[in-house]
Amino acid sequence: MTTSLRDWQLSCIGTALEHFTSTPHFFCQATPGAGKTRMAAELASRLLEQDRIDLVLCFAPSCQVVEGFRSTFAAVLGRRLDGQIGAVGAAFTYQAMEYRDEGFWQLLDDYRVLVVFDEIHHCAGHDPLLSNAWGQQILHRIQDRAAFTLALSGTPWRSDDRAIALARYSSPEGYLICDYRYGLKEAIADGVCRSPRIVLLDNQKVTLTEELEAESTVRLFPSIAKLLGESPVTYEELLRHDEVINQLLGLGCNKLNELRLIKPDAAGLVVATDIEHAQQIAQALDARGEGCRIVTNKTPDAQQVINEFRHSACRWIVAVGMISEGTDIPRLQVCCYLSRIRTELHYRQVLGRVLRRIGEPDDQAWLFMLAESTLQGLAERIADDLPDDLAVLNEVQMPAPTSGSKIGWNGAAGNIDSLHGSVGSGVEQATGAGATNIISLGGLAAEPSYQVSFSQHYRQQLLACF
Repeated sequence: MTTSLRDWQLSCIGTALEHFTSTPHFFCQATPGAGKTRMAAELASRLLEQDRIDLVLCFAPSCQVVEGFRSTFAAVLGRRLDGQIGAVGAAFTYQAMEYRDEGFWQLLDDYRVLVVFDEIHHCAGHDPLLSNAWGQQILHRIQDRAAFTLALSGTPWRSDDRAIALARYSSPEGYLICDYRYGLKEAIADGVCRSPRIVLLDNQKVTLTEELEAESTVRLFPSIAKLLGESPVTYEELLRHDEVINQLLGLGCNKLNELRLIKPDAAGLVVATDIEHAQQIAQALDARGEGCRIVTNKTPDAQQVINEFRHSACRWIVAVGMISEGTDIPRLQVCCYLSRIRTELHYRQVLGRVLRRIGEPDDQAWLFMLAESTLQGLAERIADDLPDDLAVLNEVQMPAPTSGSKIGWNGAAGNIDSLHGSVGSGVEQATGAGATNIISLGGLAAEPSYQVSFSQHYRQQLLACF
């Protein structure tokens, strides 16, 4: 690979090589889009050159990320990472760890192996009894047998508050200790990442009509947050509202048109809630004359679809359960967030898909979403790379085991409460819209049905983080 290393990558590699003289475990937090995979490959190259390792093993949360590791390491090392004869090592998903036999793990005893863990926050636990399945594999199979380990994460915390495998925490405070940190603010200043512009779409007059048999009641709400907080309407129902979809896509398409005047191959990502929702969004894009691809966890040859989009001229890709973590499509510069998931970890990983900068003209990334209270809280604190209330190890009570049960958990993502903070400047802008749109959100017999309609009085709030 001929491209030069970034300053942070050189600094991190130097720190890791020095660190490895006294301890075998190194934890690096670098903002999504900073180039962690390239740094890891170059570190492996140095260790091979210094005759400190014989082999490299890499583990990642998804097949797409594994493919990225294989190609990047092969380009840097000049040797394959496919596990075949003549390869310098292999790369697997975390799920695949459970299916490796004893002969495979014997490699850690017979050779000096560097083990790289991407997005290590997926692996929970210091104690085998409080670990998830992937964390247990690391503790049992790798922790005390690898010559060196390199743990990488852009969002080093978990929704279930459990400890991250191989991580260290301060005592008694319980703060995560990173051996190297490279934050979004530094990445933007260095020209490594784009500066995020987050636009929250709201409406000043939302009408809710409730019909029960022959009776009908009408209520007005001054904002989407008020509607969600004081009515039976759910956030997910709004995400499926044709008017909401069209408004957010309209903002995204207009911004993409502007960006393509400067960078002709710029593209947009829409994060959908499920496959049916993705098809609804694709139809809306098609009605606008916008070309798009759909990729979901059910798409045959999903990796091929992503690879083809990466190098095509297609303007939009609509994703469900894909392209949210570790997937590298540098031409993505606009994102419409229509996912029902409202956790800080998922939100930041999605934002990271449009932050990777590849040249001088593309210095901004744009994310459009509804002005829902939890999401607004997440947006307002995006400048805080390691939020104090998240990257903290809290005491977790061991559950009493029940008869015939196994102890061990996979991390589950759930909604978090709205969190408050402030970054940069908030700018509000009124936006006109077309005719009011109405959709039914209920309809079961003997139960009220709800209809939501939006006025033409939309407003946008722009959060400029840096």
